[in-house]
Amino acid sequence: MSHARLSRWLLAIPMSLLALATLYPLLFTVNVAMKTRRDYVLDRFSLTDALRWENISTAWGSVGLGRYFANSLVAVTSSVLLLLLLGSMAGFALSQLRFRGSSALFVACLAGLFVPFQVIMVPLARIMADSRLIDTYPGLILVYVAQFLPFTVFLMTSYYKTIPGEIVDAARIDGNSVYGVYRRIMLPLGTPALLSVGILDALFCWNDVLMSLVMMPSADHRTLMVGVTALKGQYADDIPTFASGVLIAAVPVLVAYLFLQRQIADGVAAGATKG
Repeated sequence: MSHARLSRWLLAIPMSLLALATLYPLLFTVNVAMKTRRDYVLDRFSLTDALRWENISTAWGSVGLGRYFANSLVAVTSSVLLLLLLGSMAGFALSQLRFRGSSALFVACLAGLFVPFQVIMVPLARIMADSRLIDTYPGLILVYVAQFLPFTVFLMTSYYKTIPGEIVDAARIDGNSVYGVYRRIMLPLGTPALLSVGILDALFCWNDVLMSLVMMPSADHRTLMVGVTALKGQYADDIPTFASGVLIAAVPVLVAYLFLQRQIADGVAAGATKG
């Protein structure tokens, strides 16, 4: 066996084991979701003998995950659109416009990346309660934007720094205002970064539990992840239904990773680029 082939095998074996370890929980969840409660109690590790969709329909309809799915869709879509708008505008200003204090402002945005939500959770909840924004979509959207805006600004600033400043100067000479440069030049050029950052922000918001649990305490306004977490207590004796809920919550994320993995990788690498 040649040295090159041996090296490939030495790399393929641990990667295959890692892939198997990653896929096993998903396959186990699918298998459990297809079982009846009796089959699961008798043998939880055996393969199901048929595809039963009753548990998924029960979790979607009777349990209410369909309503929670809609709640998450509204909150995540609105938050991501607002994040992309504010992040792209701030990234353009911090990377291409020359004004006093821009470097300090960028450092302040970076400092927001190091503040976990748990640190500000109690005072934020009090402020939102005083503002009557608890248990409202605007309140949850504002919290998502505040939490993930520093990350969005950082990546968009890093990307816009790779665009030559001469393009902006030429657009200004042609008579464009600052807003015109942003709308006609920077937004089209920043489309790849906006797509990547938007996907990452959507995944962050979709997978969130703590922020939505604090901001949306009522059952009617729960997001999908909070609803799935609540299933663990309500359906502790009905594991197939709980597994169905986990599967419903995981499918959008899996679809995003399968079809948008290139954009996700580009978004992760965008912060490493520097113009």
